[in-house]
Amino acid sequence: ALYRFDTTSTFIYRVTQVIPFPVAKAGPDFVAYENYLFELRHYIHYYQTQQKVDFSGESGQEQLAAFRKIALQSVANDAYVKQLAKKHNVSVSDQEVRNQINLLRGQNRLGSSDEVLEDVLKEFWGWTLDDFKRELKSQLLAQKVVSKLDADTHKRAQDVLTQIQNGGDFAALAKQFSDDPTTKDSGGDYGFPIEQTNRDLAPQVVNTLFGMQPGQTSGIVETPLGLEILRVREADGNRIRASHISFAFKPIDTYLDPLKQQKKQRFFISP
Repeated sequence: ALYRFDTTSTFIYRVTQVIPFPVAKAGPDFVAYENYLFELRHYIHYYQTQQKVDFSGESGQEQLAAFRKIALQSVANDAYVKQLAKKHNVSVSDQEVRNQINLLRGQNRLGSSDEVLEDVLKEFWGWTLDDFKRELKSQLLAQKVVSKLDADTHKRAQDVLTQIQNGGDFAALAKQFSDDPTTKDSGGDYGFPIEQTNRDLAPQVVNTLFGMQPGQTSGIVETPLGLEILRVREADGNRIRASHISFAFKPIDTYLDPLKQQKKQRFFISP
């Protein structure tokens, strides 16, 4: 059923949670079939329940076939990320996962309680709270690996912060160095008032901005996509106006591709 029919049934999924069948090999490490089904099943659940996709139809079958390839490569990539994390002593603790959830919840991004969150996760993704924590931990590990390895971006951000601290003009430096094409020409101005529940900005950015005073400049703030230097210009009640200088991390494939060349991947089902 696993290798001939590529089934995603709940029964087979439970079997893979008990017996560590491999679905691929990433260099020296086997990739559990359960990891692949974990990725694939939440995708199927979302599109069946929320988007009403009929996977029995021709277009649905094509869509599912495309995502099978994505899910398979995704779990292989996760194995390579873990190899890099081990090599560079990078890890994510359960406390870091809880801190991230608390940060998101404090900005009303995850509901007001575990019960509300569990209901949303079950409805949209077919997940439990533990499933969500597992996915979040995997994302955080990949982010920390990129941050650890991307020394160039950290150096760029530190050099610009040093210039600001030495009296450099924030707007001029944003125009010169920011990686955000939508704001750099305006000196880093976000262009809209920011509220604490704003979901267009990274939660780390919102959290930092609302701990600052007008005229204050932050240190280097790390987000999932890169590094930020922030400045609050005005505060009006629960709204603030701010500017930023953004430094984008290199894509994770920058570090995964050489590893894949050195330690080839092999799939046990057709991707």
